[in-house]
Amino acid sequence: MQSSGSGSSFLSFLSVLVVFIWSSSDSVDGFQINLGPSLPKLSRSSAADVGLKASSVLKETPYYSIEKNDSGPAGGDVHRLIIHKLPGQKEDDENEDPIVIETGKIGRQASGAVTLQRGETVLYATAACDDSPKAQLDFLPLSVEHQERFSSVGQTSGGYNRRDGRPAEHEILTCRLIDRPLRPLVADGWRHETQLLSWVMSYDGKRSCDPLAIVSSSTAMFISEIPLTKAVAAAMVGYNAESDTFILNPTNEEMEKSPLKLIVAGTKEGVLMIEGAGEFVSEETMIRAVSFGHDAIKVICEAVEEFGKVVGKEKNFATIKKSPEGLQATVDKLMTERVDAAYALGGTKTTQGPVMNELRKELIETLTSSEDNEEAIEYTDNEIKAAFKNLLCRRMYEHAKTTGKRCDGRELDEIRELTMEAGFLPKTHGSALFTRGETQAIATATLGDSGMRQKIDKIDGLEEKRFYLQYTFPPSCVGETGRVGAPGRREVGHGNLAERALAPTLPSEEEFPYTIRVESLITESHGSSSMASVCGGCLALMDSGVPIKNPVAGIAMGMLLNDKEGVSDENALILSDILGTEDALGTMDFKVAGDRTGITTFQLDIKCEGLSLQTMERALEQARVGRLHILDKMDEVLPKSREILPDTVPKLARFTIEPSSIGKVIGPGGKQIRAVIEDFELSNMNVQDDGSVQISAFSQEKLVEAEAFVKKLVASSGGPSGGRGERKERPQYTGPEPVEGQVYRGKITGIHAFGVFLEFMPGAEDGSYPPLEGLCHVSELAQDRVRNCEGFVKAMDKEEFNVVYTGVNKGKRSLSRKAAMGMKRSPNGKKIYKEKQPEPVSVTSEPEVEVIAKEPLSVMSEQEVDVITKAMEDLQEP
Repeated sequence: MQSSGSGSSFLSFLSVLVVFIWSSSDSVDGFQINLGPSLPKLSRSSAADVGLKASSVLKETPYYSIEKNDSGPAGGDVHRLIIHKLPGQKEDDENEDPIVIETGKIGRQASGAVTLQRGETVLYATAACDDSPKAQLDFLPLSVEHQERFSSVGQTSGGYNRRDGRPAEHEILTCRLIDRPLRPLVADGWRHETQLLSWVMSYDGKRSCDPLAIVSSSTAMFISEIPLTKAVAAAMVGYNAESDTFILNPTNEEMEKSPLKLIVAGTKEGVLMIEGAGEFVSEETMIRAVSFGHDAIKVICEAVEEFGKVVGKEKNFATIKKSPEGLQATVDKLMTERVDAAYALGGTKTTQGPVMNELRKELIETLTSSEDNEEAIEYTDNEIKAAFKNLLCRRMYEHAKTTGKRCDGRELDEIRELTMEAGFLPKTHGSALFTRGETQAIATATLGDSGMRQKIDKIDGLEEKRFYLQYTFPPSCVGETGRVGAPGRREVGHGNLAERALAPTLPSEEEFPYTIRVESLITESHGSSSMASVCGGCLALMDSGVPIKNPVAGIAMGMLLNDKEGVSDENALILSDILGTEDALGTMDFKVAGDRTGITTFQLDIKCEGLSLQTMERALEQARVGRLHILDKMDEVLPKSREILPDTVPKLARFTIEPSSIGKVIGPGGKQIRAVIEDFELSNMNVQDDGSVQISAFSQEKLVEAEAFVKKLVASSGGPSGGRGERKERPQYTGPEPVEGQVYRGKITGIHAFGVFLEFMPGAEDGSYPPLEGLCHVSELAQDRVRNCEGFVKAMDKEEFNVVYTGVNKGKRSLSRKAAMGMKRSPNGKKIYKEKQPEPVSVTSEPEVEVIAKEPLSVMSEQEVDVITKAMEDLQEP
């Protein structure tokens, strides 16, 4: 038996050795070993090898290659598209990582799913659609969601439940960037519920993920059965003004220095979308930048199209219901003359709109009331509406081409009548009423200190915006009723566009230290309310006394085409200051804003299959002329910023102190800084970690006194205890000293970004000394990281909570809620576990200072267990 056991052990040893040798080798006797996928940083030389074994190259060009291997689940096929380089990329730059798109390994149940990797940034995108169409819809039911997961940078959400929640504004803007170039290319008549989902799974912090999100989402849709007719790609473009060169997909550092921030999306044939901002960039520079970005887009689109030939599903055109044969001819015969007559009369939204609505209703009644004729073809309301809209589009183009007049009677380049008024709201810091035709906006400007900044939590870190514009579009502005509340995606997008238009003209923080908030309330809308917000917002800033560099105005351009199925050509008609009707029936919405010298922001959306650079050049020149006309009218109302700030604006002072003196200014438990605010009647006082101090007050005299006092305070060895030098000394706590490690009940007295102040030792009953205060630093509030101290404490919804006294740190009494979690204090001063939770020491009673070791948990006797068991058995009997 011993001999047999020894032989068995030896054989087991040999088996383990063979498995070890086998698993340590890539191949043994011709067998391939799949070592599994990995996602390290990819380089040009290794991009084809990472995580791929037994890969076969299906196609290879100087710019891209397509590979296949069997590393998917259960040995399934995985295909990779590797874009090694792009036109305009820097040669031999280590930071130029290839773009790797992979499908077949993740998300196999979606209609289309891809992962996209560049460097250590990884995105995952899916496209999905319902099995059957919704016949009652007359539009494309496409929704887009994009999320930057905090886990992609090794962090967690700052929300109370630690879960990534509703999309932030910057994520909503990315959703719009994905949606806008794809929507016009989905086959007309597609009525399946369609959804694009995009996630940032890993982020290296080098470059923006926005163009990658467009590429990954469009690729997922292109390889699915959803009838996206062409491949779509995107690129980001920066600009080096010194060398007059453009940068393709610049790093975040390069983009910070760039006077141009541009995202271009399109197909091989033309541009579909542009979005960006510039620091008074010329029209010629912008055209060159778009052309530069489109060169890279052509290569990506070609690569994605070839990728689709290999892995793409057959497009589903079977459920697309075409217009019934003969319907369009019937509609044209019945309504062409009447539509032409309505366009010839011109008019406004309130006069021409009802006429067109009446014609549509009459047409539907005529084509659906054929019950007596059994041979008549039955048409649905949506089919009739689509045919009538097609007629309106074609006749609008013909009317403008033959007469040179638009549907409201204007010339093609004519701006509607402008009416403006500044300073019409008496108590705001700045206000303006801007009216252009039937579009109207009320804009207000509010100035404040650094505490008014907008804080946005992003995977790049916390962003604090000194200037922000908020846009509101209530349903009443178009004569309707509807939901009012949180801003919709359209409102977020329009507000961001107007914000980018005004940001370059603002003074620097050194020149003007105020935080600036602009609000735009749309009160009437019939075309380009976002550009009305730019003009009204600029007037409101000037009315408030903000010393802007130059006035800024915005204009929306449109385009009419005879054939929406193609790319714009020399027959395209460019329209200045478009109406809502021209936006709905036309093929382009091109918003451009800037001053007299250059462009500050731009946004292009089209409904055809591409916009040529020649057509864009014509539109930009026509927009420049229109913008100058609006600026002339604005100059007549308010030629420059008011020289004196309104009395309702708090005065600001900024100075610096040594970082080592910050403790003196804040004082124990924050008493010193609160005393300065109270005694000098300040609105606010902010002390940064670098020693910069900003104070605000409505009295200039008090502001000067407060600054002098703080400087004197930090210059002295000890300094007075707070307030003016002659003020009476505040009473100090002289009661029993707290015990380190003891649990106390603290009452909140102040909440700040850096922590919470609490009273944790009671004051004297006769009032001879106050309660003792301490600081619970934000890092000691909870076990997990707290990103937003104020939001966290508010979510707790408590005025008191338990803390452990941890001693004196830099002159402050330090407290810890984190250390107190799981423990409370009994009346006799003993620390116990959660199972026994008598009330802790309160600030309303004298604490006991005895501290003893933790007692073990009590254990039930066998007799007690038997009693409980017998009771449970009795309950189970019938």
